[in-house]
Amino acid sequence: MYEGAVQDLIDELGRLPGVGPKSAQRIAFHLLAADAADVGRLVASLQRVQAEVRFCSICFNVAEADQCRICRDPRRTLDVVCVVEEPKDVVAIERTREFRGRYHVLGGAISPIEGIGPDDLKVKELMSRLMDGSVTELIIATDPNLEGEATAAYLARLVSPMGLAVSRLASGLPVGGDLEYADEVTLGRAFEGRRRI
Repeated sequence: MYEGAVQDLIDELGRLPGVGPKSAQRIAFHLLAADAADVGRLVASLQRVQAEVRFCSICFNVAEADQCRICRDPRRTLDVVCVVEEPKDVVAIERTREFRGRYHVLGGAISPIEGIGPDDLKVKELMSRLMDGSVTELIIATDPNLEGEATAAYLARLVSPMGLAVSRLASGLPVGGDLEYADEVTLGRAFEGRRRI
């Protein structure tokens, strides 16, 4: 629709997750109107991320060194590992300040529709970590959707012969939510995960 460089920018922005054609167009025109210094900082940030950020050699979280800051932290317990789908999930759990163990980032979830199987995830690497016997508990914190549930079930079956304590994050009603707006699955999970007070 637009000439050369502008359309190329819109097309590239549209390839980003969660950015549709209209959003890509808005971002492109915002960048066209922005100061050169602002655009320069954005370009420099993108180049720096590309050059400096890698994945942790232990847990596969994002890192700027061989290991991420969590794996380097000696205060973290080694016997509990929390399995998540993506690095953004690590950030979400860390914000709670409730978990003091280590993580393992799978890099996605099992999704036959998208052609993603266990071999496409960091499952073998997880099994290698669990083989040395230092881990006693595995917490599976995959998303509470079809793919996350399938991944959790697969991992639970895979590690069951190892004798680890395996748990799944509870799911249910959000704090401040109203029962009338909860869907049946969420409400059902809330009943399953109820606890004594």
